[in-house]
Amino acid sequence: MAELVAIDDPADPRLADYRDLRDVELRKHLEAEHGLFLAEGEKVVRRALEAGYAPRSFLMAPRWLDGLADVLDPTDAPCYVVSEQLAEEVTGFHVHRGALASLHRRPLPTVDEVLTGARSVLVLEDIVDHTNVGAIFRCGAALGFDAVLLAPRCADPLYRRSVKVGMGAVFSTPWTRLPGWADALPSLSERGFTTVALTLAPDAVPIEEAVAGIDQVALVLGSEGHGLSRRWEESADRRAVIPMAAGIDSLNVAAATAVACYVASRR
Repeated sequence: MAELVAIDDPADPRLADYRDLRDVELRKHLEAEHGLFLAEGEKVVRRALEAGYAPRSFLMAPRWLDGLADVLDPTDAPCYVVSEQLAEEVTGFHVHRGALASLHRRPLPTVDEVLTGARSVLVLEDIVDHTNVGAIFRCGAALGFDAVLLAPRCADPLYRRSVKVGMGAVFSTPWTRLPGWADALPSLSERGFTTVALTLAPDAVPIEEAVAGIDQVALVLGSEGHGLSRRWEESADRRAVIPMAAGIDSLNVAAATAVACYVASRR
């Protein structure tokens, strides 16, 4: 069972993994340097452990110990027990979901490993908002998509906010980063996928028409502000649009993903 370690000093160095969680840039540096990520909340912590991620430590208030005993029993990682006030002082926010865990990252798989046996894939270009990335993972998992591929500049799916919004979908959905950007979509076409870019391009057809009859589909989504780059838009096999009421030309990228995934899942 995890060793329960009571801590009453917010400056205790053992709490370093949990410090200043609202500082995105600081967290990026810390998590990359130490090869860690954080899971927040009972369900998400459970899902991370069930997916085989090894814990470095846990952080929780006393009132959550009994309810999470089954999570702590199988591991020898330390559990730092702190008051809720101290937890808020260390993390920078109220830890209302009961638990945090610091876990070791794993090496990313190759694109070929992620795509093995896949028929439906999401491909993200330069989506930089962690909330959107988490929501996209959740949409894909809910609607039966098999994998997610991310361009190099996309936000980190294992960042705490992404994991939380996605309810741990990143742990059950195979994913990796594309090694290159320029030839990403042609390389998917060579693997047998039909790439369908969501775009407002003049030759875009309704999404239902674009995915009809496709065996292996890769839905391609672009950045929150400008959408897909011209290169990705033009190199996709097909271009698709979600028909909307007059005067509305776009949806939030996560909402668009949900609609497109639903349509593609019924192809």
